[in-house]
Amino acid sequence: MTTAIAYASGKPHIGNSYECVLADAIARFKRQEGYEVFFQTGTDEHGQKIELKAQEAGVSPKQYVDEVAARIQSIWDLMNCSYDKFIRTTDADHEKQVQKIFRKLYDKGDIYKGSYEGLYCTPCESFWTESQLVDGKCPECGREVKPAKEEAYFFQMSKYADRLIAHIEAHPEFIQPVSRKNEMMNNFLKPGLQDLCVSRTSFDWGIPVDFDDRHVVYVWLDALSNYITGIGYDCDGASSDQFAKNWPADLHLIGKDIIRFHTIYWPIFLMALDLPLPKQIFGHPWLLQGDGKMSKSKGNVLYADELADFFGVDAVRYFVLHEMPFDNDGVISWELLVERINSDLANTLGNLVNRTVSMSNKYFGGIVEATGVTEEVDADLKEVVTTTAGKVTEKMEQLRVADAITEIFHLFKRCNKYIDETTPWILAKDEATKPRLSEVLYNLVESITIGATLLQSFMPDTAKKIFEQLNTKEIAFEQLSEFGNYISGTKVTEKPEILFARLDMNEVMERVNALYPSAEDAPEQTDEQKEAEPVIDIEAKDEITFDDFGKMQFQVGEVIACKAVEKSKKLLCSQVKIGSQVKQIVSGIRKYYTPEEMVGKKVMVLVNLKPAKLAGVLSEGMLLCAENEAGELSLVVPEKPMPAGAEIC
Repeated sequence: MTTAIAYASGKPHIGNSYECVLADAIARFKRQEGYEVFFQTGTDEHGQKIELKAQEAGVSPKQYVDEVAARIQSIWDLMNCSYDKFIRTTDADHEKQVQKIFRKLYDKGDIYKGSYEGLYCTPCESFWTESQLVDGKCPECGREVKPAKEEAYFFQMSKYADRLIAHIEAHPEFIQPVSRKNEMMNNFLKPGLQDLCVSRTSFDWGIPVDFDDRHVVYVWLDALSNYITGIGYDCDGASSDQFAKNWPADLHLIGKDIIRFHTIYWPIFLMALDLPLPKQIFGHPWLLQGDGKMSKSKGNVLYADELADFFGVDAVRYFVLHEMPFDNDGVISWELLVERINSDLANTLGNLVNRTVSMSNKYFGGIVEATGVTEEVDADLKEVVTTTAGKVTEKMEQLRVADAITEIFHLFKRCNKYIDETTPWILAKDEATKPRLSEVLYNLVESITIGATLLQSFMPDTAKKIFEQLNTKEIAFEQLSEFGNYISGTKVTEKPEILFARLDMNEVMERVNALYPSAEDAPEQTDEQKEAEPVIDIEAKDEITFDDFGKMQFQVGEVIACKAVEKSKKLLCSQVKIGSQVKQIVSGIRKYYTPEEMVGKKVMVLVNLKPAKLAGVLSEGMLLCAENEAGELSLVVPEKPMPAGAEIC
C-alpha cells in the first residue's frame, strides 16, 4: 500500500500529514490481522515550482529538496508512521527507471513529439484551456495562470480510454468512494480524453529525457512511477522478486484533489507498460482549517509537529483519524482539538483506565482476579466487548477509519456505564460482596485490554501505556471475540499514569497566541488575507415556542441514489436512507450539485414535511441548505460521522 508522495516544496501542514497517519493506521491494522504489509511513502522532488523556490533561497534544487525531504520524513517519523520504504524521486534508481519507461513508451508509439500552447499554472504544474478556467484562474487551486507555449512530448491517452472505462465498470471497488468514481467517469473519461503533455523544456529541474536532452520528464509520469520503481520494477524485464511479490498494489491512498492523475493517467501508463492495475484507489477528503483561510496571524496554519508539542502525538493522531468523515471534508482547529481531547481521551478513555487501576489497588492490592460471581449486567458488557473486533474489522475493510475508532470508543463508553451500573464503591463496603467486586474489576480490565488491543493501530503509544498499567500485552487478533484472556491473579501497576489530562481552553489559547504573532506583530497581510468573512442579516420571523419546534422531525439521511428531474433544470430527485426507511426528496439544488456528487453524502433532513409534488415528482421531505447573499446553496451536513437516522435535536 502507498500514500501519494509529498511535494517537496515546503513544510507539510496537518492536512498533508493526515494522509500518512491514515495510511499508517490501515497498515498497522492489516499487520494486526496477520497480513504481511509493505507500506511505501516518500517525496516528489522535481518541477518548476521547486526550481523557482530554490532560486529564491539561493541554493541548488538538490540542496533545497534534500532539506525539505528530510523535514517531511522527520514529521512522518514523529507521527509514528510505520512505513517500510521512503522513496525520493531524486533517487538514482528511480530516475534511471523513469528514463527507461519514457523511452519504452516512445518506442511503442504511445509518446510523440509536438508542441503545447495554453494557460499554465505553476503551482499545479498544469496546462489549461480558456474554457477550463474558473473566473479566469486555475480550476484546481484558484491561482493566476500565464500563457505558455513550448515543444513537448505527448502521451496518447485516448488509445487506452475505452479499456480503462471497461476496467472501472468491471471493478466497482477500483475507485473509492463511489462519488470519486462517478466524477472521473462522467467528467473526464466518457467525454473523451485529450493527449497528455509528458515533458517540458521551459525549466531544467527534472529527469532528462535521455534521447532528447532539451526535455525533462513531466512531473506526473515521473512522480506516479514511484509506486513501481520503489519496489524494484525494471523496464527491461529484470524486475526484483519484491516487485513480483508486491505488485499490483492493494491500495493507493491519495487526496481527492489528485484523484484524476491516479485513476486515469496512472492506470493508462500501466496499461501501456503491460502491467496490472492497482486493486483499489481511495481518494480521501480534505482536512480543513476551522476558521477559513490560512493565515499565520490568525493562528490557523496547523502543522503536525506543533500540534504534537501541544497535545502529544497520539492525541493528534486520534483527532485527525476520528474527525475525518469517509466522504466529506473534516474540520480542525485548536478549539476542536481541546474539546475532543477533554471529552473522548481524558474523560472516556483516560478516566476509565485510571479509575479501574486505582480501584484494583485500593480494594485488592492491585490483584485482578476472576471469581465467577456474575450478574445479568455482565452479559451485556461482554456482548459489546466481544463483538467490537468484528465491527471494527468490517469498518476497516471499507476504509471507514473514523467509524472503526467510534466502535472502539463505544466499548470504552460501555465500560464507564458498567462502573455506574455495578457501583464498585458500594460493593467494597461489605466483605460478602467482595467476590462480586473482584469479578467486576476483572471484567473491566479484560474489556480495557481488548479495547487497547484494537486501539493500537490508531494510537500505538497509548495502547502500550495501557498494557503497561495493566501488566499485560495485546491479545491475539483471533482471540478478540473471546472474553477471559487476561490472566487472573495478575497485579496491575501501583501508580496509574494519567493518560490524558484535561486541558484548559484559555491556557491552550494563551500558548497559541504566544506561538503565533498577533495581527499587529505579524507581517503585512495580502489583500486576500485582509478580506473579511462575509455575514448576512435576514429578516426575523415571529418567535416560536419549544412546542412549535418539537413538531418538526429532523434526522440525518444518507443519499443512496440521485438523478436529475427531467422536466426541470433546477431539481434533483434523491433517494435518502433514514434509519430503516428510504424517502424520495426533490430539491432545487441541481445548479450546485451533480447527481453523482450527491450519492454517499450524509445530509440533514426535515422528515415529517407533508408530501408534495414538484414538477410532477413526489417529494417526501426537505434537505436543509444554507444560502448566501448571491442565492447560492450549500447542503448542511453533520460535522462528524453520524448514522443515517440519527436525530437532529
